[in-house]
Amino acid sequence: MNNKVLMDNLRSIPDFPKKGINFRDVTTLYKNAECMKIMLDELCELYKDKGITKIVGVESRGFVMASALAAKLGCGVVLARKPGKLPATVIKESFSKEYGVDTVEMHLDSIDENDVVLIHDDLLATGGTAKATYNLVQKFHPKQVYMNFIIEIKDEGLHGRDEFDGLCEVTTLMVL
Repeated sequence: MNNKVLMDNLRSIPDFPKKGINFRDVTTLYKNAECMKIMLDELCELYKDKGITKIVGVESRGFVMASALAAKLGCGVVLARKPGKLPATVIKESFSKEYGVDTVEMHLDSIDENDVVLIHDDLLATGGTAKATYNLVQKFHPKQVYMNFIIEIKDEGLHGRDEFDGLCEVTTLMVL
């Protein structure tokens, strides 16, 4: 898709959070009303006929478009959060990162077997957080799972999409 307006408004910050990383900052897209409309319109077009009943927003930038899209599609929002952020009983999935282990959690009553779930996050790079979230959602045994990201990074030799080969449909609004 790589919409020109979105590409022109995406900020890149070199050497953040550490040297050698070129951080893609989606907050410049969120603060721009035209970009928000473009992203929401593109997401609605992708998912309007999929029967989505729940959108899982991944902490924390995934919450923004997950909520906007859920309002537009008329479905619920579920939060995939870091440990200790959810008040009720949770189910969790841990995963390895280059600098240790991390965990994502969701409320135990978030999803059921009748749900069609869209997992949404801002960025697909290595796929670690996304795969853990996918594995977590699968513990609920939903009817169907889709995944979407605003940005997929490939230009730095990253292959996060490979984590989902044959598991579910993965879409992105921009590929860098």
